[in-house]
Amino acid sequence: MNLPDFLPSASAVMLQGLVLSLGLIIAIGAQNAFVLRQGLRREHVGSVVLWCAVADALLIAAGVMGMAAALGDRPGLARALAFAGAAFLAFYGWQALRRARRPQAMQATAESGAKRIGRGAALAQAAAFTLLNPHVYLDTVLLMGSIGAQQPAAMRGWFIAGASSGSVLWFTALGYGARWMAPWFARPAAWRVLDGLIGVTMLVLAGMMVRLGLGSPLP
Repeated sequence: MNLPDFLPSASAVMLQGLVLSLGLIIAIGAQNAFVLRQGLRREHVGSVVLWCAVADALLIAAGVMGMAAALGDRPGLARALAFAGAAFLAFYGWQALRRARRPQAMQATAESGAKRIGRGAALAQAAAFTLLNPHVYLDTVLLMGSIGAQQPAAMRGWFIAGASSGSVLWFTALGYGARWMAPWFARPAAWRVLDGLIGVTMLVLAGMMVRLGLGSPLP
């Protein structure tokens, strides 16, 4: 593979990882609310953002590499995982579109007079919101891992980089843009638009996974 052929493929795979990561991570949840609250309080924002982003990156990498090792020369398993991933993405997209019909709002206020917590306590809470949530393993290790593992071996690093970049961008925007983003997150109409975009994106990705499952397994 020459360089001109490699770059478009690498960028496409990285973009796929980025879009998938953002689609899965942007949702009303305890972890996002905690990062937003820390941003509003301007309290250990950098440490919390770094922890969340690094934890996601490690889980995604572990999922991709572990799934790649598990798949090995098992085309039947790779095809089954592609269809399972497509089903999950389609279900996730349907849920997002359903949420768009009945939008909610995420509230995370900076309590006036609230006692400041230490960096260790903030990181412990961030770790709990991240690692004690079973959904995070379904998203990062199983789903993104199975999709990333089916990329060609030379492209898996680009997929991990793209997916990890999604976490970095989101948590950085959430933590450091909290004071600007908080009013936006409090408006159900904003979540209606966001969930609508996520729903359509997930359905498109589900179609791509079906196409992958129907085609030949990637080397």
